[in-house]
Amino acid sequence: MNAVLVIARILFAGIFITSGISHLTKLDAMTGYAQYKKVPAAKLSVIVSGLMILVGGLYIAFGVYADLGALLIAIFLIPAAFMMHAFWKETDATAKQNESIGFFKDLSLAGAALIIFVLVGSGADFGPSITSAFFNL
Repeated sequence: MNAVLVIARILFAGIFITSGISHLTKLDAMTGYAQYKKVPAAKLSVIVSGLMILVGGLYIAFGVYADLGALLIAIFLIPAAFMMHAFWKETDATAKQNESIGFFKDLSLAGAALIIFVLVGSGADFGPSITSAFFNL
């Protein structure tokens, strides 16, 4: 089962690692999109969010402070769902469908990240944890 957990960690984290790298290497394009979506301080937001998901993904993939990594990812995903995928504002049916998929994908992944956060904090064998002391009082 440990091998399955390692594979699962890498599969889950992969999207965040690659997306975090894209945030940083395609900064101008990402900033333009963030500005289009009316994200405040777009360039800074892209940099900070890129670092959050890159570091979070790496922590989860390597099993080092996966609880912190999962929390960083959840903190990114929940506001991103509402700011970047506001399907309720769309009038075009295709755009509405695409944004709806993105919105619920982000919330679903945030839920999975929070599950990882709780499991690691509760003592699941993901490696070193920063929150296990708080969960196991």
